[in-house]
This record gives sequence, structure tokens and C-alpha cells, in this order.
Amino acid sequence: MTRISRTTSSVLMFLTLPAVLGLQQLATAQSASPATKLSVHWEELTAADFREGIHRSQGTCLLPFGILEKHGPHLPLGTDLLDVRYAALHAAAEEYAVVFPEYYFGQIAEAKHEPGTMAYSRTMQLALLQETTDEMARNGCKKVLIVNGHGGNDSLLPFFAQTQLDKPHDYVVYVFDERTPHEGGPAKRTKIDMHAGESETSKMMISRPDTVHLDRATSESGADQARQKIPSDVYTGIWWYTRFPNHYSGDGSVATKELGEFQMKWWIDSVVKAIRAVKADDVSLKLQNEFYEKSTHPLDTQP
Repeated sequence: MTRISRTTSSVLMFLTLPAVLGLQQLATAQSASPATKLSVHWEELTAADFREGIHRSQGTCLLPFGILEKHGPHLPLGTDLLDVRYAALHAAAEEYAVVFPEYYFGQIAEAKHEPGTMAYSRTMQLALLQETTDEMARNGCKKVLIVNGHGGNDSLLPFFAQTQLDKPHDYVVYVFDERTPHEGGPAKRTKIDMHAGESETSKMMISRPDTVHLDRATSESGADQARQKIPSDVYTGIWWYTRFPNHYSGDGSVATKELGEFQMKWWIDSVVKAIRAVKADDVSLKLQNEFYEKSTHPLDTQP
């Protein structure tokens, strides 16, 4: 052991200062290489790395949109948030994009009677989302892809995207609103599967299995109580509560990891395709700008 130590010391003595500096420069060059792995998490990037992330993503940023609400008796309040971030982060790792931090300021008025629900006013929802996408764009996100993880946002988000035509923006808002495949995979055991049921519970067994309490899934009913007697094509905001007052639709106890793996992989793959399509889109912003310009003088617009 003594001989080895002395030999090593002798070799180190022959390393000149230029040689040492050369090794340091090589290490620095390697760390700054374009191949350097960048985090897809907005909040984990340094300012310099964020600049590189925007460049590498071609200005494409994801806004995974969840919610805080009861999910039956067996899933966590943040189920939608946890699931959509899992899908978005894994998709962005495959097709690079910068992923915005946790966002849960959506529409969930129908769950205000349940503990833990965070239900913001409609004006706050729209104002905060607008300022968020505006700030994302100011930081280089000229293509903002909102990945929706919550069914209660199904009307809010298309409306928000449509209202971007109210005034000029130098960026485009895209909405991806698919969460569950319509076919394929392991056969499902239930017909009603809308909230905290077989599919959602199965996906949570993949994204955060430590938060799933399958033994509690049958402690409340997720059956449709059908208490409202009006035509199906007549809408009222109380419809969900009339059918599922426990804020539970389906039966989470029959969930399986196999179903969760299939559905989550489908979701991730679908988000990857959406990211690639958004990156390749060189038409939307041009036409958006054309629309803005024409809208200032509609009488001069040619047919």
C-alpha cells in the first residue's frame, strides 16, 4: 500500500499546471456540451439552463392542468394533478419541452361540498390562467400546450383558448384534452367509470401507488343516483351532484396495474405526438396575426 501511494504521488508531481488546466477545460467543455441533459422541470432549471431549454424546445412549453378535489374514498385530492404531471413530464423527457410547475386553479365548483376542494371563482380562473400564459410567453414560450388532467376543465379550456382572439398575443395557446384511450388494453370490468373509478385508480397505481388506498374503495357508493328528471339534452350546473353526490363515479376496487400501465403509456405517447405537432406548427401564429390585423378593419376585409 505504501509503494502505491508513493508512486501515485510521484505521477501527480509530473502533472504541470497547463496539463491540469487542460483537464479542467475539458471537463468544463463536456458539461457545457449540447448533449448535456436538461431537466424538463421549469423550476429545476438555472436561468442559463432555462434559456437553453427554451431554445431546445423551440419555444414549446407544457402547462399540465390539474385540480384539488375529492376522488372517492380511496384516492388523493391531487389525483388529477399527480396524473397529468406524470404524463406530461414523461412525454417531455421523450420529446423535449419545458414543463410548468404544479397548476390546479381550475373549475371545480361541483365539489365545494367535499373537504380539501380548492374552488376558485370564474373570474380568478380566467385571469390567473391568462396572466400565467402571458408570463410564460414573455419568457420565450411562444407555443403553450395546456395538457388537461381534469374533466371539470373540459369547457373552461376551449373557452379560454377561443378568447385568445380578443386581442393580439405573440404566442399560441394549444389545448390537449385526452386522458383515456377509447379502446384497446385489458378489458374493463365496469361500465360507469367517470371519476375515481377503474381507469383513474389504475393510472394512480402507476403514477403514485403510495397514495392509493384500494381497501377503502368500496366504503362509499360510486353508483349513478339519477335524481334529476329532465331531458339529457337540457343542461344544468347541478347535474353532477344529482348523479354522484359522493364525488365518486364507478368502482375503484377493481382497478389493476395492468390497465394503469396501458392507459398511462397511451396518455404519454399521445402527449408526445401533441408536442411534436405543436413544434412543427408554423401556421397558427401567422394566421392568428393575420386575423388580429384584419379584425381592426373588418369592412376592408376581402371575401
